[in-house]
Amino acid sequence: MSERRPSLLRSAGSISVATAVSRVLGVARDQLQAYLFGAAFATDAFFAAFRIPNLLRDLFAEGALSAAFVPTFTAVREKDGDRAAWDLANRVISALVVLLGGLAIVFFLGARPIQHLYAPGFGPEKLELAASMTRILSPFLLFVALAALAMGVLTTMRVFFLPALSPAWFNVCCIAGMVVLPPVLRPLGLDPILSLAIGAIVGGAAQFLVQVPSLRKRGFRFRWDWGPRDPGVVRIATLMLPAVFGLAATQINIFVDTMLASKFGDGSISWLQMAFRLIQLPIGLFGVAIATANLATASRDSARGDHESMRRSLAGAIRAAALLTLPATAGLVALRVPIIQLLYQRGRFQASDTAAAAGALLCYTAGLFAYSVTKIQVPTFYALGETRIPVISSAVAVGTKVAANFALIPVFRRAGVPPFLALATTTSLAAWINLAILGWGTRVRLGSFSGLGVLGTILRMTVVSIAVAVSCRFAYNWLATVLPGPGFGPQLFRLLPVVLLGTLVTAGGALALGVPEARALAGRLARRNRPS
Repeated sequence: MSERRPSLLRSAGSISVATAVSRVLGVARDQLQAYLFGAAFATDAFFAAFRIPNLLRDLFAEGALSAAFVPTFTAVREKDGDRAAWDLANRVISALVVLLGGLAIVFFLGARPIQHLYAPGFGPEKLELAASMTRILSPFLLFVALAALAMGVLTTMRVFFLPALSPAWFNVCCIAGMVVLPPVLRPLGLDPILSLAIGAIVGGAAQFLVQVPSLRKRGFRFRWDWGPRDPGVVRIATLMLPAVFGLAATQINIFVDTMLASKFGDGSISWLQMAFRLIQLPIGLFGVAIATANLATASRDSARGDHESMRRSLAGAIRAAALLTLPATAGLVALRVPIIQLLYQRGRFQASDTAAAAGALLCYTAGLFAYSVTKIQVPTFYALGETRIPVISSAVAVGTKVAANFALIPVFRRAGVPPFLALATTTSLAAWINLAILGWGTRVRLGSFSGLGVLGTILRMTVVSIAVAVSCRFAYNWLATVLPGPGFGPQLFRLLPVVLLGTLVTAGGALALGVPEARALAGRLARRNRPS
């Protein structure tokens, strides 16, 4: 192991811990939402309203902006010092306020026609509810873009935990909104579901504001600086446009899915959303955490022209993704129904909703490893200043997804399978196509990964993951006979030991088969626990 790879794992570990807090709060938010509102008319309207700014957030704010800003900010800081880097940050913030503030006005004024285009299957009442929430959420993109910029600055300065924790405040605000606002909204004649949109917009602002003290501590002071022709701003904009296409595959697929699912009856959008939320847990814990840590390293290596170090770091990041996401995939496949029962099946969320969401989760898990590795690959291309390959990859993946949707939906209907499951299936297919093209591109730009253990680690972790799935399934079935019952307590006490078993099988199998990252983590733990 090189010195750099353990550093990557330490950074990713810090991000994972913070992300875990946020994801747990996100699950709590979804549980409360399912309990209060179920999976039907009102939640479909909210998800349709929230997916528009959320899609743009992933593309422009946390996706393309981060991928373009971090390498540029790092290069300016390496060459010209902190003062020039702070000037660049001020110019980018000023540009975001103007551009995204204008976009917020467009969303507010055009909420109804936007929703009519986005969810053409909605009836008049459902469409109007979705439009109302779109108006409330119209400034969301500006807030999360500022939060992503702050996260990029702090990550460049090797501050990982606080920025990764900032999304937790979004979930805190959403939960507080659902608890506090419905009793206020009902006497006013307003639908309680509006509490979700109000909580989301407050949470979006909180994501940025909680990072401001840390920025100030490191010397940043905001001042208005309108400089659209600044070379750094121009470079970021030049990288962002193709970066949008390079990161667009998954989000455009979700956009298409929502349009089609709106025609499949109440609940379809909600089932897909809840299933994809569970997929986002390991993506966020592992894929995004590793990608964020690796982007800081790749940007610094690129600024120094050290492509060999970039190649080795990327190989280590992909090995780490295999170590963590493949067993997570196996666990979700084996335990998809009990997980959804535990998290959501109470209140207005019924057994039929669990079965539908579990089916979608099974289809999404097929692409989990591909989603995670793509999160690592794409920003690496932008650290290199390469835009063409991610654009081609994304375009091919999106085109395949759309074509496969129209091919598979009739097939699923004829087979008696709910057609919304075809949408989840084709999303996973598109993720693997995206991964394959990007993998070819990394070999072209950085050279072969031969001799760096990538393929060997993937094969070893595939074997381990099969063992995880089998052991977890058998263990859960046995515990179901020992601790029967549908209540939350029996469900929890059946699931927790099985999750622990899956973790132990993963660790033991990875160590036994000689996975490098597993040995590095075990060595770190041994050194930490060794008596001084």
